[in-house]
Amino acid sequence: MKKIFTIAALFAATLMSNSQSLGYQDLGILFSQDTQNGSARFTALSGAFGALGGDISAINVNPAGISVFKNSIFTGTFNSRNTEITTNYYGNSRTNQDQFINLSHAGAVLVFDSAYSNEWSKFAIGFNYRITKDFNEDFSIQGNSGIATFTEYPLDNNSPTFLYNIADEQRFSNTTSGELSELNIGFSSVYQNKLHVGLALNFYDLNFSQQSTLTEFNSDANGNELDANLYQENFTTGTGFSLNAGFIYKAHQNFRFGLSYQTPTWFTEIIEESNIINNDGFNGDTEIVVSNDNLIYDNTAGGYFPSQQLLYRLKTPSKLTASAALIFGKNGLLSFDYTNKSYSKIKLSGADFSSENQSFQNNFKNTNNFNVGTEWRFDRLSVRAGYRFEENPNKLAVETNNIEAYSYGIGYNFGNFKLDFSYSDNNKTSTYNMYPGFNVKATNLTIDNSVFTTTVTISL
Repeated sequence: MKKIFTIAALFAATLMSNSQSLGYQDLGILFSQDTQNGSARFTALSGAFGALGGDISAINVNPAGISVFKNSIFTGTFNSRNTEITTNYYGNSRTNQDQFINLSHAGAVLVFDSAYSNEWSKFAIGFNYRITKDFNEDFSIQGNSGIATFTEYPLDNNSPTFLYNIADEQRFSNTTSGELSELNIGFSSVYQNKLHVGLALNFYDLNFSQQSTLTEFNSDANGNELDANLYQENFTTGTGFSLNAGFIYKAHQNFRFGLSYQTPTWFTEIIEESNIINNDGFNGDTEIVVSNDNLIYDNTAGGYFPSQQLLYRLKTPSKLTASAALIFGKNGLLSFDYTNKSYSKIKLSGADFSSENQSFQNNFKNTNNFNVGTEWRFDRLSVRAGYRFEENPNKLAVETNNIEAYSYGIGYNFGNFKLDFSYSDNNKTSTYNMYPGFNVKATNLTIDNSVFTTTVTISL
């Protein structure tokens, strides 16, 4: 295993909280989120499959649903995500737009007739891969708060030294990349053709990186200029595990309901490599240039790039999902899921995370999330639509910080081959504080994601 150095481990959380990069509290929330990627049919119905089943993507919602399949299948999904982020910093607005393409999901279900009991008529095994959370995005900020934080030149030999306390402009660029992916292995069976029960083992792989650059343009009373650049980065990898179990009960040929529970995800080994360490008084790689001096201050001069590595653990929220569905024969369906997720119980360990863990308990809450989906069939053609509401876990969040998503889709059944398409759009507002610890307002972010998904399914 990779050797881990815990240089300044006890101070890591403090350094992060005073940096422009995301702190451990932010990372704990980020690594607990789910963008509900899956098949085009799953996303078209906004993931409302807790009482439906019959889609391998629903294994993460309720593993009992894989025994709804009548035969074995294989499926694969590509999605194209367009993200637009608009930043507003002291009245100055900037818009960044990016497009990302992923193999977001692939899975298979093997269905077997029971050879041991007439009561248990069917047994199914499901294997599913999906991207739980895609971290790829970037944005830039530009404006002037009127507050200068780099006010001195470290190599200034003047007496008194020049004070560059007049803020002319600030710029900030932020790039995150990587993904949280999961592999689900599920087992399900049917009792008396009415009760579907299931259990799934979930294995997670985390890869995340962030690179941020803060630039300040300041001047002194005599018009001398100071340009400062602070670069911070961190690279995080980890593995995790969770369990989920549930049931679906067919109370009537037109009505079924379901209930499922997913344990917290335990990331037993998260490895972080970061340059956010006190290097000559700066938490990151720093370069400062002044107009009245030919010297350039660089705290990484001579190939000196100090960094630290930290090993820690994370427990993410558990979730409970209650579901119901109305089935209108072979014509269509209407499905509803309600999910409660316990963000206040997130826990970090492995270093001194007492302030972050206390903040999770004091400032975050259980969230109430809703998914509604409908599908209508016209011979071999299916049309679909859905709505998703995801509550922001922060107790101080405003209404626009919640996620609202609308989705639409169509599918065509060629027999042993199915082709499905979906389009979904979600938006929310957020804030980013690039000056924690200073009297500078956080930047307002408006985030809009539109995702186009294509799925191919083959019946075996």
